[in-house]
Amino acid sequence: MTDVARLAGVSVKTVSRVVNAEDGVHPTTAQRVLSAIDQLGFRRNVSARNLRRGTGTGTLGLVLEDLANPFYSVLTRAVEEVARVQGKQVLTGSSDEDPTRERELVLEFCARRVDGLIVVPAGHQHGYIAHEINAGTPVVFVDRPPGNLVADSVLIDNAGGTAQAARHLAEHGHRRIAFLGDAPEIHTAAERLRGFREGCARAGVPFQSDLVVMGPHTDESVAEVLSGPLREATALVTGNNRITIHALRALAGRPARPALVGFDDFELADLLDPPITVVTHDTWALGKSAAELLFARLDGDTSPPGRVVVPTRLLVRGSGEVVR
Repeated sequence: MTDVARLAGVSVKTVSRVVNAEDGVHPTTAQRVLSAIDQLGFRRNVSARNLRRGTGTGTLGLVLEDLANPFYSVLTRAVEEVARVQGKQVLTGSSDEDPTRERELVLEFCARRVDGLIVVPAGHQHGYIAHEINAGTPVVFVDRPPGNLVADSVLIDNAGGTAQAARHLAEHGHRRIAFLGDAPEIHTAAERLRGFREGCARAGVPFQSDLVVMGPHTDESVAEVLSGPLREATALVTGNNRITIHALRALAGRPARPALVGFDDFELADLLDPPITVVTHDTWALGKSAAELLFARLDGDTSPPGRVVVPTRLLVRGSGEVVR
């Protein structure tokens, strides 16, 4: 700022008034300051200014599993849109399902004095965040609840979604229904397996543990189990969008394919042959609800930590109605 003042031939205070859009500066002088700013490439330090004013840094931290996953891309855009309306920016980081990386990102964002945090937890121990919450940084967990910590969370009705998928397949005459899930230590994977088990029970279909394979999965591992242990299954429930795509690759070209219901919708699912029946949910609402809950805390809401559950619904397209 001193360099701008020197080049424009004004005081540092005058530069500060122009940068912060304050009154009391002659238009000609203001234009001279703006020209000096452009010439020097000056950028004001918004975080420092806000901290001096006691209004925070104007930033939020968002810790995800993997920003490359379309599910998290939509969630991020929803958070960004709510933040934009509130005049704040969002800093994001991917934990890659690594609890150590999650902790590193959370503590780094806190060190940068973000005003609040939204976290998709990778681990099960979150006591390390308690100090930040007690110090006044609001934290909302999204997609999965925290472990070892009572805090706000926004979740999907995971168990209800897979229960509906299992009942739907049973209604179409299937008795040997397989389940391909993510790593069982992940909350959403465990909940979806629980819902699948309960859906089978309600539909009067035997739950067969030999038809359940949990991840993590790759194209190769899914192809192997669909050609081996799960080959006799007449129907298949896949635990997330990535597993569904693995399964579709493995089943491509097979003359007799099992009926398929996937958890999570995905791009072009409706254009495949047959179109893919999915358990869908409003991912935008998930991110939006988390951001709105965070801003309510920033605005002074001191009510006890709450839990919001976003509902799921079965989107019938054709792949889940195949009779083998």
